[in-house]
Amino acid sequence: MTRTVRIGGASGFWGDSSVGAPQLVTRGKVDYLVFDYLAELTMSILAAAKGKDPALGYATDFVTVTMKAILREVVARGIRVISNAGGVNPRACAEALAALAREQGVDLRIAVVEGDDVMPQLEALRGAVPGMPAKVLTANAYLGALPIRAALDAGAQVVITGRCVDSAVTLGALMHEYRWAADDWDRLAQGSLAGHILECGCQATGGLHTDWEDVPDWPHIGYPVVECSEDGSFVVTKPEGTGGLVSVATVAEQMLYEIGDPRRYLLPDVTCDFSAVTMQQLGEQRVQVQGARGLAPGPQYKVTSTYMEGFRCSAQLTIVGFDAARKARRTAEAILARTREIFAQHGLADYTRTHVETLGSEQANYGPHAAAAGVREAVMRVAVMHPQKAALEIFAREIAPAGTSWSPGTTGADGRPKPAPSIRQFAFLVDKQRLRPVVVIDGQTKAVDVPAGQPPVPPAAHPAAQSHPPANDTVEVPLVRAAWARSGDKGDTSNIGVIARRPEWLPHLRTQLTEARVREWLAHLVRGEVTRYEVPGIHALNFVCTQALDGGGMASLRGDPLGKGMAQILLALPVQVPRAWGLG
Repeated sequence: MTRTVRIGGASGFWGDSSVGAPQLVTRGKVDYLVFDYLAELTMSILAAAKGKDPALGYATDFVTVTMKAILREVVARGIRVISNAGGVNPRACAEALAALAREQGVDLRIAVVEGDDVMPQLEALRGAVPGMPAKVLTANAYLGALPIRAALDAGAQVVITGRCVDSAVTLGALMHEYRWAADDWDRLAQGSLAGHILECGCQATGGLHTDWEDVPDWPHIGYPVVECSEDGSFVVTKPEGTGGLVSVATVAEQMLYEIGDPRRYLLPDVTCDFSAVTMQQLGEQRVQVQGARGLAPGPQYKVTSTYMEGFRCSAQLTIVGFDAARKARRTAEAILARTREIFAQHGLADYTRTHVETLGSEQANYGPHAAAAGVREAVMRVAVMHPQKAALEIFAREIAPAGTSWSPGTTGADGRPKPAPSIRQFAFLVDKQRLRPVVVIDGQTKAVDVPAGQPPVPPAAHPAAQSHPPANDTVEVPLVRAAWARSGDKGDTSNIGVIARRPEWLPHLRTQLTEARVREWLAHLVRGEVTRYEVPGIHALNFVCTQALDGGGMASLRGDPLGKGMAQILLALPVQVPRAWGLG
């Protein structure tokens, strides 16, 4: 029998808690420690840092905080580390880590993966990519797991990459350990799913769980560990004695996070089909996951570029007392009216966009479903965009005067807000043949052979699913009584995975959760289409909502630009369920 490989997910984003890596190193019994640091916006921040200092451009916390605390222990225990902390300057990250190793008297072999930077090819690509912005700040392709495997094959103890798909740091380790072939599609799909479960840290161990009160000991929540077998199946768990919860529900929520069609989860190494994945509770804090299937990937890499489009600024004030929400909205409208008049006096154009929310009144997120009419405290939030920074500096100066000029009970001004560049995203595809990933180790650069020229991925077949006719004796309950849910984002698209609390409940819920009804319930937020996908292996439905996030990310002026609350809103949907379920 081959050994089980234990991989710990120590970071879900740049800014995750510093406790994850030490916990996994000292208590996780892991063979590998993997880190995910890079969101699309992070790349533009790192590019700006590199522009000011050529020695920067990477996630500095990886070296100065995390590895500084664990490096000696990592080496002593023989743990290998894989991280995309390299950002737009992975060599500088490796050099900083090498300096730390010398300072601590540790021998360390570090490999760097390069080749994701598409900026040198932008001009050549312009004619083939409609709508490409005139001035691009960053453009990076999502590389796969093959360069990471090559780095580990070369003997690296630490692998530092630039932009890669989040799951590749895990898949690369498994391909190295088990010598999986580059066309062993089912195993690659399972390994990618393991990486997908790990990539958001504690979201797999009870973080953001629908039944949050069932998750114990938040301060000491355990970071996720996957125990992987050679056939690709794995068990999700966490270090002993830590808080959090590993259950079928928590793992299923994470599987559906930020995916579209579960039969066509597109990655550079493999196209995954997660529709038949099954999960089984093996015991306390242990869930077995198997059943992912794979087929060949497509011929292209996804590229995410960033560009600047004017400036943005947002401000908040707290309003206390009777009719707080109405007072908050009137305050915001007065600020916008006054500043528009000042703009005109200075010859400045109007705002590009404005957005007003009254947080605490439920209007911002629940819209027509809001229940908190007549609240006596609310937060006025007004967000704006403008082509010129000078205009938003005027806006910033006109927030605090509301504290003495207009609504009674106005408080909470915390200094002047600061205008910032509005960084937008633009995604496109590039043929794999255009990029040449390499591994740099021991001063040598080694090319990595990545299969290219594949045919396009065929569309998935979606067999009809069974629905139950409406029951005669029913009661009305909010959806949360019958299902768990988790929402995620990809640009301006939000997906909401809904999992029936019992498998036999899914056919009945399916009749209630039609695309049309979900679209109607979310009409105040969703401007595009809603598509429903079946995920029968975990008795779930995945709803993909387009034009749902006001542009998404930094393009959005909403207080929830990433759609974190979308699942919570859908869980308030009233559904008719059989009285026999005992939910009424």
